[in-house]
Amino acid sequence: MSKLNLITIHWGVHMNKLNTDEVLTKDAHLIQSFADLNGLKQADARTVIVEAEGAFVTDSEGNKLIDGIGGLWCVNVGHGRKEIIDAITQQLQTLDYYSTFYNFTHPTAAALSEKIATLAPGDLNRVYFSNSGSVANDTSVRILHHYNNRIGKPKKKKILSRIGAYHGSTHLAMALTTPAYSDGWDTEQTLVHHLKSPYAYREAENMTDAEFLDVLAQDMLDSIHNIGAENIAAFIAEPLMGAGGIIVAPDGYHKRMREITTDHEIKYIADEVVTAFGRLGHMFASKDKYNMQPDIINTAKGLTSGYQPLAATIISDEIYDVISEPGARFLHGMTYSGHPAAAAAALANIEILEGEKIPEKVQETGKYFENTLRDLSDLDIVGEVRGSHFMMGIEFVADKETKLAFEEDKNVALRLQQHAQKRGLIARPLGNILILSPTLILSNKDIDAIGSILRESIEAVTKELKN
Repeated sequence: MSKLNLITIHWGVHMNKLNTDEVLTKDAHLIQSFADLNGLKQADARTVIVEAEGAFVTDSEGNKLIDGIGGLWCVNVGHGRKEIIDAITQQLQTLDYYSTFYNFTHPTAAALSEKIATLAPGDLNRVYFSNSGSVANDTSVRILHHYNNRIGKPKKKKILSRIGAYHGSTHLAMALTTPAYSDGWDTEQTLVHHLKSPYAYREAENMTDAEFLDVLAQDMLDSIHNIGAENIAAFIAEPLMGAGGIIVAPDGYHKRMREITTDHEIKYIADEVVTAFGRLGHMFASKDKYNMQPDIINTAKGLTSGYQPLAATIISDEIYDVISEPGARFLHGMTYSGHPAAAAAALANIEILEGEKIPEKVQETGKYFENTLRDLSDLDIVGEVRGSHFMMGIEFVADKETKLAFEEDKNVALRLQQHAQKRGLIARPLGNILILSPTLILSNKDIDAIGSILRESIEAVTKELKN
């Protein structure tokens, strides 16, 4: 029997005998993402996930946990979907790999690009594949820089982003991301200008939504005036800010910003890495939820539900026409762009989303989830519950009236995450904010369980803080 088969047997049949300590010893060689690496050296700091099915995962100690973060914003159709696994397997048996480099293509990447074009709004009909949301966002900037070179505007290169944004962790994507994420790390300092955050809870100062929107719009106009529209290539924005703390912009924000960018010949990049493929109840949120037509949409995560790494940069026909004119060359590429197995996973994933009408169901179950979490607002340390559908955040405060934040060393969200996990729920801590982005297949019973676990956990941490 081959070594591979022996490994498969060990990890499959004998999963209940898995030695957690042995895994963690090996894991000491692994550098984990966005982690306190020193903290991970401490006992019980890491969790070994070994199995998954539906909306649940199982750790190496046999604990069954609700996957409240959907792997990482991405397991939209749930774990263990045989349709996707079989599609990947069949593809690997037919064509394991070929690139989409130069003049080569393959049926699966072609079929997926056509499918995405039919789903994307407006004239977003051209698709470039990469391997992550970070690279997709990088790609959109590179494409627009090249586009402006082609139309004779070589100075039109700067990007407007926002404080509180998260657009990835490659060097360029991190420059687009809120500065807080690069503490102690170098970032590109000249390309990106960060606009005011639409973080009403902290920034609106008792303004109405309409008043706050005016402030945000004026900030963009002032920035365009100071930088010069002739120097600005694009504005990039998540429809709903994710890793920056689940920040919900005031009603009409994206449509208003779109109008401003159009008036100043600035392209609009919608970062839908998280929000696409059902998380907010639509395949794409920009047009259907926020009434705004972007020039580019970037997506990843829910595109394959995390079963394979794949991202897509979807550009308008107008942009494509310029970069495909005679004499132009697309000097950008990734070895695994449009990987056959990843493309097969995406096609099967989309078939499930459409066949089971998951986005439509999310419009109901997502609202139930949203309302269940909002019911926690009565608890003493809950300052605000915000978000939409299956993309929610809970911000905790020391004083509800003044919105006084907890001191950093209190580690409130981390403590809550630990309490929740002990009770059967994985959540994501971010400072004083707890983020939840579960699979989209949760039942109302699952949602009720999440609500109960969170309430018990918040009450337990509140008691600890008083002692």
